[in-house]
Amino acid sequence: MTELDERKAAVLRAIVEQYVDTAQPVGSQTVTNTTGLGVSAATVRNEMSLLERDGYIAQPHPSAGRVPTDRGYRYYVDHLAGSAQLPAVERRRIVEFFSSATLAMDQLLAQTSQLLAGVTAHAAVVVGPESQAVVVRAANLVALQPRVALAVVVLSNGSVEKEVVAFDDDLADADVAAASARFAGQLVGSPLADLSVPDPEVGTPDPPAPRRPDPAGNDAIARITNAARRALWTRLEHHRSEPLYVGGASRLAAEHDAFAVTSTTRLLELLEQHALLASLMRELLGPGLTVSIGSENTSRDLRECSLVLAPYLVEGEPAGSVGVLGPTRMDYRKAQAAVTAVSRQLGRQLSP
Repeated sequence: MTELDERKAAVLRAIVEQYVDTAQPVGSQTVTNTTGLGVSAATVRNEMSLLERDGYIAQPHPSAGRVPTDRGYRYYVDHLAGSAQLPAVERRRIVEFFSSATLAMDQLLAQTSQLLAGVTAHAAVVVGPESQAVVVRAANLVALQPRVALAVVVLSNGSVEKEVVAFDDDLADADVAAASARFAGQLVGSPLADLSVPDPEVGTPDPPAPRRPDPAGNDAIARITNAARRALWTRLEHHRSEPLYVGGASRLAAEHDAFAVTSTTRLLELLEQHALLASLMRELLGPGLTVSIGSENTSRDLRECSLVLAPYLVEGEPAGSVGVLGPTRMDYRKAQAAVTAVSRQLGRQLSP
C-alpha cells in the first residue's frame, strides 16, 4: 500500500476518527475544522476525491460526506493509529481485576472475556490453553477406599485435573504411596500429553493388575501408576472441548446499525460455535497484535466485522489468545490498547 502524503493522511485520519465517533458520513467542512491543516474546504474536497479514487474512502450517497473503506481502515491501523494508552480508570480496572483474581482457570478466563467486553464495548473472546500442551506442575495418587484411588495433576495453566480410578483388588497403602511417587516422578515437568504414554516398566496396560506378583510389589506399583495415567487421560480425551469464552455477545445485537448486510443473529450463532471460532482465531493470530478488517476475513459472516487479537504468554510461550469482535467502525486505538493490556496481565497471572 503506497504511503500517503502528510495532507492526505491527515484527511483520512479525520474521516476515520470522526466516523467512528459519530457514525455519520464526514464532510469536507468537518475535516477542515478538525485537522488544523490551514487549507480551504475546496482543497480538502480535492484531497477527499483523490482518496476516494484510490479506494480509501467512499461516498454512500451523492449528497453525503465520506466514510472509510476497509482499505482506509487498514491504512489507518498500520500508519496512523499509533500506540494508544487506555484512560487511567480503565488501566486501573484491569490491574485491579487481575491483582484480586483468585479464580479457577475456567472462571478466570470467562470473567476475563467479560472484563475485555466491558472495557471495549464490543464482544470479547478468550481462547484458553489447550490442556494437552500445558506442563504438569504436580501429580499425586491418594487412596480413597481399599479398591479406589484418586489421581490428581496440577497444570501450568492453573487448572487441576482429577479422576477416580477403580481396581479389582484391594490396594496396599505402601503400594499406593510408592505409585504416587512414581506417578509424580514420571509426569512433573512433562507435557500433559505424556499421560497417554504407558509406564515403560509395564508395557501394554491391557492385562488385569495382579494382586502382588513379588515381595517388593514392583509390578503392582507400576500397574497402579499406569491405571491412573490411563484413567486420567481417558477423562481428558472424553471431556476435551475448545476452551473458548465469549463475553458481551449481546453488544453485537446493539451494534446492528453498523452492519449493512450482516445478520447479527448469524454473528451470535458464530460466537456459539466455539470450535469454529477458536480455529478462526488461531488462523488469524500472529506473534503480536493482529487486526483483521472486514473483507480480509475469510468467513463471509465477518466481512463487515473486525477482529483485534493478541496472544498471551505463559512462561514466555504462547498459551492462548484474547480478542474483540465488532463492526469495522470500531475504535481501533482503544481496542488495540485494551487487548494488549489484558493479554499481558492474563499471561502474568497464569505464569508461576
